[in-house]
Amino acid sequence: MKTLKDVKVGDTCTVLKLHGEGPTKRRIMDMGITKGVDILVRKVAPLGDPMELNVRGYELSIRKADAEEIEVK
Repeated sequence: MKTLKDVKVGDTCTVLKLHGEGPTKRRIMDMGITKGVDILVRKVAPLGDPMELNVRGYELSIRKADAEEIEVK
C-alpha cells in the first residue's frame, strides 16, 4: 500500500482511499482530500514535516502522520 507520505516532491498522485477514524478522517475530507482527487506534492519541509500539497487548485500543508492515512496510486 502506497501512502501520500511516500510520494516524492514534484509527483502527482490520485487518492484511492482514506484510512483513519472519526474526527481525523473528517478533517482530511474537509480539507478537500477525497477519493479520486489528484494531489501534487510541492514541497517537504527540511526536517520532513509538514508537506505542502496542491489540491483542487489551492495549497495545503499537512503533517506526515495525516499523510500516512491517505492511500494513493
